[in-house]
Amino acid sequence: MRAKAETRTVAVAGVEFGWGSSGKLSAVLSALRGTGGDRLRFIGLASGLGRSVLAEQPVERWFDLPDTRSEAELRRIVQAQRVEAALVVLDGGLAKALRACGVPVVFVDSLPFLWTDGDRPDLPLDAEVYCAQRCVELPRQGARVLADVHQLRWVDAVIADGGVSRSTAPTRYPRRALLNLGGLRAPRLADWAGYPRLVLPPALEALTASGITEVHIAGNLPAWLAAQLVDSCAHPATTTVGALPHEDFLRRLAECDVLLTSPGLTTLLEAGQLGTPTLCLPPQNLSQIFNGRFHSRAVGTDVRLRWPAEVFDEDEVLALRTHGVGKALDLIYGGIARAADLGRHRTATAVRQGLVEKLKRLADGFGAGASAPGNSDPGSSVPGSSVPDWTAMTRSVGTAGAAQVADALRRLMV
Repeated sequence: MRAKAETRTVAVAGVEFGWGSSGKLSAVLSALRGTGGDRLRFIGLASGLGRSVLAEQPVERWFDLPDTRSEAELRRIVQAQRVEAALVVLDGGLAKALRACGVPVVFVDSLPFLWTDGDRPDLPLDAEVYCAQRCVELPRQGARVLADVHQLRWVDAVIADGGVSRSTAPTRYPRRALLNLGGLRAPRLADWAGYPRLVLPPALEALTASGITEVHIAGNLPAWLAAQLVDSCAHPATTTVGALPHEDFLRRLAECDVLLTSPGLTTLLEAGQLGTPTLCLPPQNLSQIFNGRFHSRAVGTDVRLRWPAEVFDEDEVLALRTHGVGKALDLIYGGIARAADLGRHRTATAVRQGLVEKLKRLADGFGAGASAPGNSDPGSSVPGSSVPDWTAMTRSVGTAGAAQVADALRRLMV
């Protein structure tokens, strides 16, 4: 019989994409710490991009993995560290490799609405526990894929409250903004700097023109590039830049009057939990198209900015996803790269004008049905609603997901 005081090792990992998976890991580790997690030892695998987000979590040691994801190297780590279970967010390949090494896996899928039959080979459908995060809408293709999951468990939004809340209601005329760019270093993206070059300067100019006096730029944007882009344009008098540990990000999110963000799902759900007014910057990947649409539909008016048609057409992107996410991403990344190389001025002008209009509507209370030309989102506005419900999307999926995933991991290790 196992001694109660014996420490047991859990490997944790998030997909090398943006910071959403690391935010989810942070939320689950916090939930574990509050309920007996002191008898668990955590090691991290890969997840190099998100380690700063997890700086305040008790991950004892990180192990880099080769791009080839060598089974021999992974098996060596598993055996040397006596790994008894793994918590993996979105990295289906790593989850499958861990199971091949004999490690039971709790897999967290925060994007179940995204999958089609073409994505089946990349998903660990036979994981010991497959936690799918509830979503606003589950297309037929996604439902068909999830029907083949062996041990499916639906969970609420996997987010942490960080112990913060809004002390005051957002002001009608925003003065403090948080500008967040996440998901910049996707594995398939050849030049990740194209997106911030197209979006950051016009966003800062729109904030300045709208009377914002203070902005912090967060996300996985290198300091040198951020400084270069800030210096290239008009920006609010107090403009600061820097990646934030998760709890610091949540505090900033609670204090700002408006959030401008690339529409990553975790950030939108965290903002919704706090009731922070949120505008979606143009999408930089496939899931962000869905996230922006879900968010606009839930809050009751169009709060997302779309790319001009010459960058890419969203309906064409969505049609391509039937062949797997990769085909759709090729069109998105190619369009952004071309715009950054050849049409930066025209695209930046459209982004700036669209954001100025969105910020004006925010100050005016977002009158129902008013949309910026070229940025309408059919079905996103609710007739008769004049004030967006910033909490709507988060409330619709619940907020107990971190505790539910933590419970699944504890049960797996009994």
